[in-house]
Amino acid sequence: MDKSNTPIQSLSDTIIEGKAEILVTEKNVFYNPVQEFNRDLSVAVLSLFAREKYDENVKKTNKLSDNSHKNVENSVVFPNENKNGISILEALSATGLRSIRYGKEIPYVDRIVANDISSKAVDSIKKNIEHNKMDHLITANHQDATIFMYQSRQNRFDVVDLDPYGCPSIFLDSAVQCVSNGGLLLVTATDMAVLAGNSPETCYVKYGAVSIKSKACHELALRILLQHIAAHAGRYGRYIEPLLSVSVDFYIRVFVRVFTGQIKCKKNTSKLGMVYQCIGCESMTIQPLGSVDSESYKLPSGPPVDQLCKFCRRKHHIGGPIWIGSIHNQSFVDKLIESVDNMELGTLKRIKGVLNVIHEELDIPLYYVLDRLMSIVRCDTPSMIKFRSALLNAGYKVSFSHTNKQSIKTDAPTTVIWDIVRAWEKMNPAKRERMLENSTALTILTGDSTTDVTFDLHPLANPASRKMHLSRFQLNPTANWGPGARSTTIIDPNDVSSKKRKNQNKHSKKWAMKNDEDKQITNEAPIERNDSPPLKQCKSD
Repeated sequence: MDKSNTPIQSLSDTIIEGKAEILVTEKNVFYNPVQEFNRDLSVAVLSLFAREKYDENVKKTNKLSDNSHKNVENSVVFPNENKNGISILEALSATGLRSIRYGKEIPYVDRIVANDISSKAVDSIKKNIEHNKMDHLITANHQDATIFMYQSRQNRFDVVDLDPYGCPSIFLDSAVQCVSNGGLLLVTATDMAVLAGNSPETCYVKYGAVSIKSKACHELALRILLQHIAAHAGRYGRYIEPLLSVSVDFYIRVFVRVFTGQIKCKKNTSKLGMVYQCIGCESMTIQPLGSVDSESYKLPSGPPVDQLCKFCRRKHHIGGPIWIGSIHNQSFVDKLIESVDNMELGTLKRIKGVLNVIHEELDIPLYYVLDRLMSIVRCDTPSMIKFRSALLNAGYKVSFSHTNKQSIKTDAPTTVIWDIVRAWEKMNPAKRERMLENSTALTILTGDSTTDVTFDLHPLANPASRKMHLSRFQLNPTANWGPGARSTTIIDPNDVSSKKRKNQNKHSKKWAMKNDEDKQITNEAPIERNDSPPLKQCKSD
């Protein structure tokens, strides 16, 4: 049943999400209902991963059995489901909701550890495990997440889930070591302002990459996080393969498999690159950090751009390094789309929409935004269908990015993009008389075009996800939007504990307190003041 528009049910002191019931006993334990999509998607991904991992384990068990029973005909082993199931660590569990949902809704699970550093949170986890009758599968653990993951390097987990408040960097070094070979690492980051270019120096400190302000900032955020995970894994002879990377609401979430292989780690240089973005027309160029040719590793030649942009004669900003390899495994996404139809998820409608857009995404780094392109040249914006048709008619591929409904992800060079913009401007003239002589807009519009452009409707211009009227892109902000305050329970938007309520009129309150203090001082010790200016003394004649 699709419950996309149904709020989370609440029975007095109980919250119901999915098949889990959470007791609300501690106000200082974190719970955020807006992240139901996050949890639903995680359940869907892990359900598919668990089935595939179970099949792998059964094959290994049967193969070992066949080798030990060569003289026994038709020797087949039917292993225990849980014994060959996956082990899951939720390193930052809070209420235990996610772990309980994993235990109740994911098949082929052997064991789950719900860890938290807060003693009150662990008490809440234990109560919720008992309330949901999941004692046989889930264990509550009270320890610092990084220490526990370091201690689990010998007895690794098949799945490690990191959903911290803000930046996940401090947990990654231990996480990439305690996940098993071929295991799955789930990472969330909510500090989008840092990742999106508001503070490049802070981004470098936290993620080892410089962020830039760009209309493709949400995909840039994903690629910065992926390169950061890859860097941590590479230190231990491990490499990553992203299965799914999503930017939704106020956070990003990546699902990556971690493998051991020193040789494949060397290919990381070809999957990382720097981004050059023009400060005028915002044209983007990517410079790989290396290349691989028949297992021969080569240094790249560069830089890929001149000192000034060839389109508008402005300088460039440099960002990165970012992950320029695939951010999705399309084969896995296809299976995921099929599997979610058989699942009962509260946000199923939205999950199907996002996954279908991801299925259509081209495996090309970054994208342009249509209204921004036309804003740069101060021209009316064409419909998305017409612009996509122009690219398709010119012989190039084009798709949306799930991160932006105005996105243009294409394999066409930037030259073709601006040729199409010029062709549209000729049909819908901009007011060139208002443009400065050396302005970015006029420089681009007066440039030479080499592409034959036609805006005739192309049959592939309207994607299948749009024809099916799926819920494809981010919804408008609702109550409890954002990561919330650290270590608080977010349940009722009218609750006094909410961050929004606490900060209301804080400046007015501050000045009121200051005025009260001034009055008190005045009443205690009256001070005579003569604020009038001194009289001028006139000279007598």
